Amino acid sequence: MFLPPVTRLLLIINVAFFLLQQVFGDLLLIWFALWPFNMPAGFGAQFLPWQAITYGFLHGGLLHLGFNMLALYMFGGQIEQVFGSRRFMIYFLGCVFSAALAQLATQSLTGGPPYPTVGASGGVFGLLLAYGLIFPKRMVMLIFPPIPMPAWLFVTLYGLIELYLGVTGTQAGVAHFAHLGGMLGGYILIRQWRRRN
Repeated sequence: MFLPPVTRLLLIINVAFFLLQQVFGDLLLIWFALWPFNMPAGFGAQFLPWQAITYGFLHGGLLHLGFNMLALYMFGGQIEQVFGSRRFMIYFLGCVFSAALAQLATQSLTGGPPYPTVGASGGVFGLLLAYGLIFPKRMVMLIFPPIPMPAWLFVTLYGLIELYLGVTGTQAGVAHFAHLGGMLGGYILIRQWRRRN
């Protein structure tokens, strides 16, 4: 499958950052992961403004990286061909940023533990939303269970599951509201662009 330039670049950057994590370990997390506002004094890490983007290029393990890059590969190229490269980059980074805002707000409101957030999932969930809006009738096959469904239904169910998991606190350590924040940011961007056009 042909990959447009920004999708290819994002894949390369994510893999490169993951390899750097294996070399530098926690040093990259301290400076580039997304840390909550309420970090205890003397903890050794704190929130820094650039983390609202850079956290999206770090991952918690090979499986985490693999799932996010598979989704970027599957959906990113098709959306980039519709949006164009420049707008696609703005869209992806905008979803990563809105996911960071949602995660920071959630951590501030719940007073959760001072753990960092990493991963491109906010951008990936934004891509899922865009795919469902642009290609609503295309069929998507789930891996488990192997049930085909239209893209709009797949995206809706995925969003509802994330909302349920976030509200119930299921799967501790997964930033469900960040995923929803990525979807919301993507929806706002697409609405704005459609109004202008």
